[in-house]
Amino acid sequence: MIPTAGNVLLFAAMVATGVLAAAGWVAGHRRSPGAADLARQAAWIAAILLSGATLLMEIALLGRDFSVSYVAQVGSRATPVWVTIASLWSSLDGSLLFWVFILGLWTASLARATRRADPDLAGWSLATMAGVQFFFLWLVLAAGRPFVRMDVIPPDGPGPNPLLQNHVLMAIHPPTLYIGFVGMAAPFSMAVASLLSGRLEADWLRTLRNHSLVVWGFLTIGILLGGWWSYEVLGWGGYWAWDPVENASLLPWLTLTAFFHALLLTERRGQFPGWTLTLVLVSFLLTLLGTFMTRSGVFNSVHSFTQSPIGPVFLAFIALVLLGVAFLLSARLGALERTGAPFTPISREGTFLLHNLVFLVFCCTVLLGTLYPLLNQALTGDQVSVGEPYFEAMGRPLALALVLLMGLGPALPWGRTPPGSLGRRLALPAVAGLLPGLVVIVVSGGTWLPLTVGLAAFSVAVSVQELAAPVRARMRASRRGLADGIATLAGLPRRVGAHVAHVGVAVMAVAIAASSSLEVQDEVTLSPEESVSWQGYTLTYLGEDVAQEGFRVAQRAWFAVRRGERDLGRLAPAMHHYARASQPIGTPAVRSTLGEDLYLSLLRIDPESKAAALRVYREPGVAWLWIGGALVALGGFVAAWPRRRRREVTP
Repeated sequence: MIPTAGNVLLFAAMVATGVLAAAGWVAGHRRSPGAADLARQAAWIAAILLSGATLLMEIALLGRDFSVSYVAQVGSRATPVWVTIASLWSSLDGSLLFWVFILGLWTASLARATRRADPDLAGWSLATMAGVQFFFLWLVLAAGRPFVRMDVIPPDGPGPNPLLQNHVLMAIHPPTLYIGFVGMAAPFSMAVASLLSGRLEADWLRTLRNHSLVVWGFLTIGILLGGWWSYEVLGWGGYWAWDPVENASLLPWLTLTAFFHALLLTERRGQFPGWTLTLVLVSFLLTLLGTFMTRSGVFNSVHSFTQSPIGPVFLAFIALVLLGVAFLLSARLGALERTGAPFTPISREGTFLLHNLVFLVFCCTVLLGTLYPLLNQALTGDQVSVGEPYFEAMGRPLALALVLLMGLGPALPWGRTPPGSLGRRLALPAVAGLLPGLVVIVVSGGTWLPLTVGLAAFSVAVSVQELAAPVRARMRASRRGLADGIATLAGLPRRVGAHVAHVGVAVMAVAIAASSSLEVQDEVTLSPEESVSWQGYTLTYLGEDVAQEGFRVAQRAWFAVRRGERDLGRLAPAMHHYARASQPIGTPAVRSTLGEDLYLSLLRIDPESKAAALRVYREPGVAWLWIGGALVALGGFVAAWPRRRRREVTP
């Protein structure tokens, strides 16, 4: 029943997507309002059908219907409910179904957002979305085929990959990252529509910006949760390993961030509209490349699907989109170029353009380091690796340059900077950045950490100064109190969101610099009831126990933790044994505070002496990484919030 119904829904969704593509093309080519309305209806029908197919798969997973091939592949009667729900995206076939389901929702969202747009803009954008959706639907039906009926129905299944069962973040991290990756198709389609129609109107730019901000916000959350999962599960004390799949998620984030700064130049000064749209197109291409990295099997990563038949087909699709983008830019870019305000280097637009340049260099640096081992092996047959030293040596100065420009840009005015005003604008933020940097030099020494703290404090001071300006202006105009002045910020969501994101980036920069510069790690072995003093902590090994946790067996080592005379409780790093895994999977125990984390990773327990060997880490400032990342994502969503329009009141 479910296999047949699932396949029928997918085929029907493909038909609806075909209607969407045809109607969108007619609306774009002939500027037909009727065809645009038909395209929107087809988009909603396809979204409903894809939602039904995805719901059927979840029903099959929760009902342990092993007659469905995908359930037989990843399902298990022993897995808990949250693991069973997350099994939908735990393997290739289900992840493709989940991918096209999210794509259908984004297409419906674009149909709603463009309901008041001109027929040609709406039609071309929906037709482009339909083309992307049709390709992924074809992948699901031709390569994924999650609804194949099993000839021999097994009594039970193996369950998903044990790494995906080891932390509840795996129920949150992939969906948020998918929403960001898949959602990039919407801004891409709108950029294509602008090029085909030769128009880049203010309302269309606003819709493009808001969709991009939502995509960027979810992409930020997905990257942040991925780092948190790595920190909490893999037991190596870190959160970012410059893994190829990690890098694949960072690349479109960099170019999309550059797009927001370029968009301001286009909106405020009428400058570089072609470059602004190019950044959107490149961001989409990078999401396709990241998808290829994850699903082709060419990269070895804990994040990737190691066996996949879709690699060549997906690579061909990327090549086709790349050729289409190149042709479209060469043929239609000139139609968008218009004369904007004169460009002044020492101004806000000058720093934004420099910002774009640094983002682009950063993106190319990460892309080169990620792809070079693969390209070298294909050309020479030699296996090489590009690891953390390359990325840190190249990325650290670029990241600091971005933090500096993040403060300089908002501090400068649009257009020509009057003589003498630059010093007045930068004096207070410069002092605010210099003092913390000097304090850190005295306390901890080093080079990168004091420089990072100083630049981050400078940037935060600029953000506070820029947010305080409209508050002071409102208070002077209304002659009311501080509360009335702060209330005026509610009418400036874009400004508030940008500076909240800037503060979040500054906090993250300091947290990364502190945790990487001041991290201390060691390896200790303790017998039962033995204690060790380490970095001001006293760890006492209380012994081990074994607990059956339903779908796994946990072997835990218990430690009492004290700092001076203060009892900090107990920590229990564990080794989890899964029926599907030949080796146990370690799960660290972390005591997190705003100042630092104590991180215990169990290596082994001697079966005879019961002695426990573990790696101990002191990780300063890691909690601020998660706080800063949350501020960055929050800033994106606030900036996308519709601006409150003042109502005209007749006296």
